[in-house]
Amino acid sequence: MSELPDRHEQIRLVHAEFIRQAAATCGNAERRTEFDALLADAEQAGWPELVAALKRIAAGERGPEVFRGLDEEDQVIAEAILRGMQDPSTLPDPAQRQDPAMAAPGLAHMIHAARTGNAQALAIIGNMAEQMSTVGGQMARLAGVIRPMIQGERDPGRLTRGMDSQGERLVLEILAELGKLEAH
Repeated sequence: MSELPDRHEQIRLVHAEFIRQAAATCGNAERRTEFDALLADAEQAGWPELVAALKRIAAGERGPEVFRGLDEEDQVIAEAILRGMQDPSTLPDPAQRQDPAMAAPGLAHMIHAARTGNAQALAIIGNMAEQMSTVGGQMARLAGVIRPMIQGERDPGRLTRGMDSQGERLVLEILAELGKLEAH
């Protein structure tokens, strides 16, 4: 099995599409309307501090004060956007986060950490689930089983109810990873 990306890389991959859109529109006068809409959606999703930082970046600020007050997840996202604006080759690939071989271990580790009392992991996975819910469809179904898994639900029948085969496979892989983590 390939090595799991570090937590910051996982955050970048989970939010890859947002990071790419923000980097492309932030500070671009021709795409200001698109940037403002992206920020409005982010604010509505519960990211007011990140939105404030991105507004400062769009206004030309680049110092460490831009990141003041951001939690770890927001800071990783803001830094990735800023780097992506300067060098688009650093932007995360949204297709990479679709790889279930990478998603299952990452989600399982976050679920396990949240279940064992890691508040930071709980906050990160909560934000991930919230974003997955807004996407709808199978992503929303997957988001809907994260809390039960954090609370200890391990019945594959219950967790995969209503999912397509790809969603089922991902949940089963998460459960397999959780089994390994919980055995230690």
